[in-house]
Amino acid sequence: MGSLPSDIETFLSTNFTHLVIGGGTAGLVVATRLAENKDLVVGILEAGPLDYDDPRINVPGRFCETLDTDYDWQFATVPQPGLNGRAIPWARGKVVGGSSALNIMTWNRACKEDYDAWEELGNKGWGWDSLLPFFKKSETLHVSTKEHQTIHQSHCDPRFHGADGPIQTTYSTQYGASHQHWHQTLGSLGIDINRSHFSGSNVGAWTSLASIEPDRRERSYSASAYYRPNAGKPNLVLLTGATVQELLLESTNGEWVTKGARFTYQGEDHSVNVHGEIVVCAGSVQSPQMLELSGIGNPTILKEAGIEVKVDNPAVGENLQDHLMTCMVYEIDPSITTLESLRNDPVAAKEADFEYQTLRTGIRTTVPSSVAYLPFSHYLPHDHLKKLGNSMLSASTTTSSKREEILTRRFTHDQNLGQIEFNFDLGNYSPVFTSEPGKRYATMLQILQYPFSNGSVHIPPIVEKKEIGRRINADDKPLIDPKYYQGGGGSIDLEMMASGQKFANKI
Repeated sequence: MGSLPSDIETFLSTNFTHLVIGGGTAGLVVATRLAENKDLVVGILEAGPLDYDDPRINVPGRFCETLDTDYDWQFATVPQPGLNGRAIPWARGKVVGGSSALNIMTWNRACKEDYDAWEELGNKGWGWDSLLPFFKKSETLHVSTKEHQTIHQSHCDPRFHGADGPIQTTYSTQYGASHQHWHQTLGSLGIDINRSHFSGSNVGAWTSLASIEPDRRERSYSASAYYRPNAGKPNLVLLTGATVQELLLESTNGEWVTKGARFTYQGEDHSVNVHGEIVVCAGSVQSPQMLELSGIGNPTILKEAGIEVKVDNPAVGENLQDHLMTCMVYEIDPSITTLESLRNDPVAAKEADFEYQTLRTGIRTTVPSSVAYLPFSHYLPHDHLKKLGNSMLSASTTTSSKREEILTRRFTHDQNLGQIEFNFDLGNYSPVFTSEPGKRYATMLQILQYPFSNGSVHIPPIVEKKEIGRRINADDKPLIDPKYYQGGGGSIDLEMMASGQKFANKI
């Protein structure tokens, strides 16, 4: 089959044991791992195209150029009362590789306590000790030289990294002008350098590792690292341009069993049957959408969308959380070259592209790398945090979830966790502020790690009388409602972000 996707005839005639819905970040990992067993035949249905050669995907210094393009599903939230009615774009990858083809290539890991909390919630085998071998299995770390570590603080402990995994991770060879000041600046504010932020604590200041192939200086992601080396296997079949409309369920002995999937390809409906398992890997937005389109979910939501109820499960699409982010933009020395300035200077952009193509050096190799994770207690009194936590407990009902209990504990106990992230980089990242001609900017990104705001994602209802009788399908964009800054938990999120922003300005 080579490295090209299947044609529709081949795909429909293949006798699959497993079918993966979504050829994105997770889907390609699952599919290629399954295909290691030669007795299995694995199909992948992906709505987007396969593109190994687009520089907007591959070139590190062109990150974010794929947003709001055909590679992006271009979702947005419903208007958010907590944000004065604004709707926020939610980029999601519509391409083989999914959002790992769109992200900024930061390679990171949460704190040990975060994974142990998953296990505490009842997910046996999902704690730090169980997951660490799999984190390492996914990666090949390319350790920087001693000189590089001294100059750029590119520290890591190889014991907590992989040496022969598919994703290639490395440090940048070149950094923006601001990075040279990052660690000294944070040190003056009492923030130590974390020399091993993958070993169970991300707290402190560090230089970010990136998912970049070190020789070619190209993005390393699920399409290039997992699918491409395995694309020639006869038991791994990918069909691109295929939008799954629903899972095909059959009633067997009083239970619904998934037997296949219905999808559209070039405007026509097709169905594929599977003898084994179907794995839904459509991401945080489209996995619940897929379940609801298939009749699995809250009966009220399904009926309003014209969907037959097959499995009554009101949990589908609920408990949506998002890491809130703010952008503070600062004017900097206009002589400093930024990636943003290249977009407005064709001559400089051509020179940067030539350097990258011929030498694999220069500004086109750079990605955001100045990072710090801090506990709230670094800039807020512990007594105040404890008071906030207790207020959440007193407002909770006897049926409060274990998740809320764990989140609240992070206020009432003095835990050294990376509760908020600061990331400083050259360029204007704000979707609201428009750069002025001739000026250069840098942005302080601030991201909340443990939000209390809690929302949902669901398929939309049929609202117009003329549509009654039809069913909602995968082309009807889901209603994404993270409920930013809403409710009692949202008010805590707002206070933490406001306090963090004051500290970010101090940085």
